[in-house]
Parts: sequence; structure tokens; C-alpha cells
Amino acid sequence: MSSSGEAQQKVDTTRLQAIARGYTEAAVLYTALDISLFSHVHNGANSEADLVKLTGLRPLDIDRLVTCCLSMGLLSWDSSKLVNSPDVDAFLVEGSTKFAGPWMTFTRGDVPGWFDMTAKMRSPRASLLGMYEDLSVEEAKKYHEATASIGFGAARRFVKLVDLNGRRHLLDLGGGSGAYSITAVKKFQGLKATVLDLPPVVIATQEYIKQENVEDRVTTAGADFTKGDFPSPVDVVVMASNLPIYGSDVISDVVQRAFNALEPGGEMHLIGEMLDDD
Repeated sequence: MSSSGEAQQKVDTTRLQAIARGYTEAAVLYTALDISLFSHVHNGANSEADLVKLTGLRPLDIDRLVTCCLSMGLLSWDSSKLVNSPDVDAFLVEGSTKFAGPWMTFTRGDVPGWFDMTAKMRSPRASLLGMYEDLSVEEAKKYHEATASIGFGAARRFVKLVDLNGRRHLLDLGGGSGAYSITAVKKFQGLKATVLDLPPVVIATQEYIKQENVEDRVTTAGADFTKGDFPSPVDVVVMASNLPIYGSDVISDVVQRAFNALEPGGEMHLIGEMLDDD
């Protein structure tokens, strides 16, 4: 007979199975968004029968989808009524100013590529820019339509945390929609900004600049920030959400060229995901 300590240390495949089939959870989320499941629930369709009527899907398929959403914590039961979880209700209900559906699904087309990772890693040709290498204007617009809501939210947090009073010119590397530049010039008087991104991207950027009525304070420069000198003089450089895309050698080079462009006493903000030391 095994002791309780041995029982607690038993190793099984539960965690590994969850990883191996993790793609199924993404597929459930995509499907729920495709059929506006969370919006229907928010608007009062609180039973599977209601959802069948609204979506036109088979009862068995609705039952399975709802069951998956319940198991994932996206839905729950309130007595006999289906309700959205708090985060789903805040961010996945269409028509809300916080609706983040496009952000959740904009990488959906990347899924096959992830399952081809082994071949990509074995390929003798490495791509520095990845998805951005052959980016069209329409693809750039679609990309930033999906990411803008998150980007502007992050930018609002940035200007709360970082005091740019007295700064004159911000260089926004890989600035995409221009969220950081637009938000910063609106917050800090006297500040101007330049968004530097690939030529197809800055066409999309210009639309956001126009929408926000800051054409007199935010300009664009179409270029690949992984090479070449940066516009100068500037006294603030921001590079947000680009860290995971490039290797340390590229990032180090970008930082050096940003330093070269900065006026004495200038500052650079490198914003993104990083690993803990351990």
C-alpha cells in the first residue's frame, strides 16, 4: 500500500494533454465569437433554446459549445440562466466601447504556421521581419484595426506612469496605429511625435492621426526600424510591443541607434514582454 505522500507525488499526463490540445480552447473561443454567443447571452439569451433560435445552429452543437464555454469559465450558471464571466462581459460583447473581439481573433490566420514550426526552424532561410516582410496596406489596416483598442489602452497607462512634461519630440519606433504618439501629444502640451514604421503601416497610421485630429503634431516616417539611422533630434524614444519579434542582437542595435538619435538628457522607453531571470 502506498503512503499519502507517494500518492500526492504521482505523475500523470494531465498537464501534457492540456498542452497538446490547447488549440481546442482557442477554437471554442473563435467559434463563440463567430456566432456572437457572448453578445446574445449579454442581451438576454440565457438558455440553450434561446441560443438555438438566435443562431440557427443545431441544438446538439449549441449544447456542446455552451458546455465547452462553461468548462473554460467563459460562461456560468446563475440559477437556471446562462451568464457571461465578468471579463467576457467586459470585453467580448459586440457594441461595447471595450469590445476586443478583433484583437482576440486577428492571429487566427497564423494557426497553421504555428503547426509548421518544425519545418520553419529547420529551414536554412531565416526571416527577420516574419509576417511583416510582405505586409500589404490592407493587411496593415486590418492588423491595426484589431490591435488599436489594446494599443490605445496601453498608451493611456503609459502616459499616466511616465511624465513627459517638457519633452519636445517623441520618436515612436514600430508605432503601428500611433497609439502612443497620439495619446502622448494629447496629454502633454508642446510635445510632437513621429511614428516610424514600415511604409504600408504608416498609411494606416495616418488614418488614426486624422481621426484623432492631431495631424499638426504627429507625423509619420515609412521605414524599417531594424536598419538605418533614426530621425533626429528627438528627446524621447518609445519602442512598444516589438521585443518578442526580434533577437537580442537586433534589439541591442536598435537601442544603440536610438541613443545616437537622442539629445543629451533624452530618454528611451522599451516596453514589452520579458522573461524573469530564472
